[in-house]
Amino acid sequence: MTKRSLIGGRVLALIGIVLLAFSLRSAVASLSPIVDEISADIALSPTIVGLIGTAPPVCYAIFGILTPRWERRVGVQSLAVVALLAVTGGMIWRASAADAVSLVSATALIFAAVGVANVLLPPLVKRYFPDHLGAMTTLFTTTMAVATFVPPIVAVPIADAAGWRASLGLWAVFALAAIVPWAVLAVRSRAIIGDENLPVAARRLWSLPLTWALVVAFSASSATAYTMFAWLPLVLTETAGVSAGAAGALLSLFAFMGLPLSLLVPTIVARTRHGIAVLFSVAIASALAGVAGLAFAPATATWLWVALLGMCPLLFPLVLMLLGMRTESSRTAVALSGFVQSAGYTIAAIFPFLFGVIHTVTGGWTIPLLTLGVIAVAAIPAAKIIAQSTTVESELRRREP
Repeated sequence: MTKRSLIGGRVLALIGIVLLAFSLRSAVASLSPIVDEISADIALSPTIVGLIGTAPPVCYAIFGILTPRWERRVGVQSLAVVALLAVTGGMIWRASAADAVSLVSATALIFAAVGVANVLLPPLVKRYFPDHLGAMTTLFTTTMAVATFVPPIVAVPIADAAGWRASLGLWAVFALAAIVPWAVLAVRSRAIIGDENLPVAARRLWSLPLTWALVVAFSASSATAYTMFAWLPLVLTETAGVSAGAAGALLSLFAFMGLPLSLLVPTIVARTRHGIAVLFSVAIASALAGVAGLAFAPATATWLWVALLGMCPLLFPLVLMLLGMRTESSRTAVALSGFVQSAGYTIAAIFPFLFGVIHTVTGGWTIPLLTLGVIAVAAIPAAKIIAQSTTVESELRRREP
């Protein structure tokens, strides 16, 4: 491969990664802000709305575990194209839905495709930018954050001006554009990808403490985030005595807190000898302080407790970066990403429900909040394993007789 073609491939991959990351979150975040507008045309029961709200982590878990198998058959670039075609088609279908069944089916298709693409992003970065893992992980996680914030801001004005169908369908343009660079790269790499076999390391991931440590870290971040998005406003109105508007603002604060620190993740990991341990320590200590504050003194410095708890999800970009750092090949990275994200999202899907059940049984919020502290504590030994490990392959080589 010539230097010119290598650079050209990287440029295409850079554009593709940014557009893919943006499409994944905008596809999900563009629906909930305009549910009321949709309900005016399509009858949506609370059960349907709740199903749509809980579907993402479930789809991510199911299709995350299937992704490595599919990737071995068609290649990571081709599977990215398939996922983006499904996202594009699902968004168009959802925008034209005539009833609740069509809306839910289209949304499920989108979430399934997003679950596949979630797994592919870290390996794609590993494949094209092995020397810039930190910077590229920051780029796509920041793009995801922007794509999470922007649709809720503009979805309602667009729906008011052009209708909810236009508001939903608009975001398909980005997914359609993302297909182009990955289609070109898939054609270029078809012969090479077809001959690759699954590394032995990828078949033995389940046996490694490193794998399960990454699962725990990913779960701590995802379970905290999904639980707080589902329950934090109600917790705050009932325990801290804040208004519904103030609770919404505090939820925004929770969502925002991980972003500034996530931008620093690559720098801290690259320039500090104990950067991974430092980041884990900050996330875990902040989460425990936030949980303790909300559980025992919710009306005192409420914003501080929320801000501290909002620092736990900084583990999300860190784990995504580690999926590349702790593997030696992009194919192993696909397998590791699929395993970690599938298991992590399974826990994330269960935890908000468990949080509500514990509240119902205990009649208060203290015990449910303390369960978030338990998962943060579980991340302490996981952090030690991850910080001391090298790569999946080297871990397995050390086990060989």
